[in-house]
Amino acid sequence: NMVFSLQEKKQRGLSYAIIDEVDSILIDEARTPLIISGQSEDSSQLYQLINSIPPTLRPQKEEKVADGGHFWVDEKQRSVEMTEIGYETVEQKLIEMGLLAEGESLYSATNLNLVHHVTAAIRAHYLYQKNVHYIIGINPQTQKEEVII
Repeated sequence: NMVFSLQEKKQRGLSYAIIDEVDSILIDEARTPLIISGQSEDSSQLYQLINSIPPTLRPQKEEKVADGGHFWVDEKQRSVEMTEIGYETVEQKLIEMGLLAEGESLYSATNLNLVHHVTAAIRAHYLYQKNVHYIIGINPQTQKEEVII
């Protein structure tokens, strides 16, 4: 349920595993967030462009109070919800960046991946703190910084 079409679906063959102390895994570890890893098909340039959007947006103070904010942060659910002003602003910025054609809607099915990327970038900027929720270290093989956990 992470893809938008059957052509994007990737699933390896079914395997089996023997799990000792399954109650620990299902109950104690249930709070561990889903981490999907692997090589991305999108370019890093796309991520860099989209990553420049959240700092230009303003969070809304309360969920149901329209104060001109672009999004609302639900820290309890660890999610963000863009306001109508937020969608309009993001749509304009994506047009300026050339990621969205003039007159094209952010709401169309072909652009849902852009909405997903922008929402993920906002969550990364406003919900996750370095050295609290993730750690960056030097990869000994490449000598470049990367997220360790």
